[in-house]
Amino acid sequence: MRHAAITGWGKCVPPAALTNADLETIVDTSDEWILTRTGIKERRIADAETSDMAAVAGARALAAAGRQADEVDMILVCTCTPDTLIPSAASYVQAKLGAPRAAAQDLNAACSGWIYGLVTGTAMVRSGVYDRVLVIGAEKLHYIMDFTDRTTCVLFGDGAGAVLLEPSQAEEGLLSSELGMDGTVGEILCAPGYGTAGGPGASPPNAMAIRMDGPEVFRRAVTAMGDASTRVVKQAGLALDQVDLLIPHQANVRIIDATARRLKLDPSQVYVNIASYGNTSAATIPVALTEALEEGKVAPGAHIVFAAFGAGLTWAAALVRWGDRVEPLATSDAELPPSQRTALEILEPNFEFFGRGAQAP
Repeated sequence: MRHAAITGWGKCVPPAALTNADLETIVDTSDEWILTRTGIKERRIADAETSDMAAVAGARALAAAGRQADEVDMILVCTCTPDTLIPSAASYVQAKLGAPRAAAQDLNAACSGWIYGLVTGTAMVRSGVYDRVLVIGAEKLHYIMDFTDRTTCVLFGDGAGAVLLEPSQAEEGLLSSELGMDGTVGEILCAPGYGTAGGPGASPPNAMAIRMDGPEVFRRAVTAMGDASTRVVKQAGLALDQVDLLIPHQANVRIIDATARRLKLDPSQVYVNIASYGNTSAATIPVALTEALEEGKVAPGAHIVFAAFGAGLTWAAALVRWGDRVEPLATSDAELPPSQRTALEILEPNFEFFGRGAQAP
């Protein structure tokens, strides 16, 4: 049977960090308030486009697999913050990578997007339609952050992560998955000002930003991620004690803890990097996977559960059996365009568009 192995991995996180102390200067909040409720200490702010980050992460994933861009058959860019709606972010990524053979498309399932992409890419490889599929999660979320809204602006950051899928005769890669959606409550996490609804110029500035009913999203996320995670373990024919590592969507440390308890995992079996990056939506899991590999926390043959929840309202979970290789075959020198601007300097257009918070200097 033909399987779809993860053979390469890579990340791209912008250098400019927006700390909780920085946020104290622009909105009515505090480091203690943010840290105790979310687990976030800082997040990264990109002085580049979504496709720039995606291309760097993709190049690093290809190098880790020992592959060249012209060997890629398909590029899936999972994002809700593309450079432009037309053309897609994937179009730019294909050009920046130099991958002329690759079909390319965007996939928007918000924070669940990368798992949706993993399932889609796996199906392409298993079916024999394509041999090499690059699945990238990339977001420039600061672009749609209203920094007068302390309930959302403290949560999100920018970044990208990627994996390369290739065929394998070994039983590795995706073993089971669940993709879900409840569109009847999509309005509890939305950015209503983007799109055709209401006609040109119908949306006020504050509709261009993410709006969220935090308590309701939290309640639904805990249930959906926990339930879906346990179901994919069962679908794979495994017991909970056979799960080696949980790499969850990095939205809130309390949601992560609740999901881990449902899987009966020790904290050492859960990878968490939310303190450094915040919620980077579709990028969170591939960035965390790359860092887990870098830190030696993924063993050959490990059973890994991915779980996510996002706008839509979407949810997704997947169980992957890792292959034998946990070290990259090579590294890439791909980098973001150079910038000397601080995070606060990069955010100036947001302040001009949405206004400044109550604590602005």
